[in-house]
Amino acid sequence: MTGKEVHIPFLPKKPEMAPVKKKPAGFPPGEGRFERVLEETIAGRELTFSAHARQRLKSRSISLDAEVLGKLGQAVDKAAARGCRSSLLLYRDMAFVAGVPSRTIITALDGESMKEHVFTNIDSAVIVE
Repeated sequence: MTGKEVHIPFLPKKPEMAPVKKKPAGFPPGEGRFERVLEETIAGRELTFSAHARQRLKSRSISLDAEVLGKLGQAVDKAAARGCRSSLLLYRDMAFVAGVPSRTIITALDGESMKEHVFTNIDSAVIVE
């Protein structure tokens, strides 16, 4: 060796890689199926009631049937479509505050409890018909 020589250690040869096979697509592209599946999933989720809301419903003797629950669920869907996070739902002489992303009713008020009540920390209101 003359001093100018560089010793290069033995480098193993790159392993041969098998060609990548295309996997069949689950859904044809461009048909908006993801959005439709997402909307169906969100719409299919039921409303939940926080412990506070359940307590308010009981103490204020507010009873909700399947029809009213369905309408409240549709109202939350509308709020979600607009990007709302916390919404006031007004139905007849009742009001509900809902956490939209979690689909949770946070509190419930009857007509008497709503008098001169200020609703805070909401970003939207939905009138339920």
